[in-house]
Amino acid sequence: GLVHHVFFWLKKPGSQEDLAKLLAGLRTLEKIESVRGAHIGVPATTEQRAVVDSSYSASELLFFDDIAGQNAYQEHPIHKQFVADCAHLWERVLVYDVVSA
Repeated sequence: GLVHHVFFWLKKPGSQEDLAKLLAGLRTLEKIESVRGAHIGVPATTEQRAVVDSSYSASELLFFDDIAGQNAYQEHPIHKQFVADCAHLWERVLVYDVVSA
């Protein structure tokens, strides 16, 4: 399988309205057929340690059967609409794509 983990940093990290818009947009991605599972969230208030990065505003963790499924997701109209609707909200995006070892 393939895991697609994306972290978003909002241009206005203190804006609850912008965060709500981003989270709503992220939730639309769960409707894409090749997505096998999803977790949409914000940083947890766990213990602050040097190895923990909680500087991001929101994340999406999506599960796919394979690279082909992730490629289909990238080209899907729902994903393209999400980017069109929400890209103005973020200043940085970081992606980790991981396959089973």
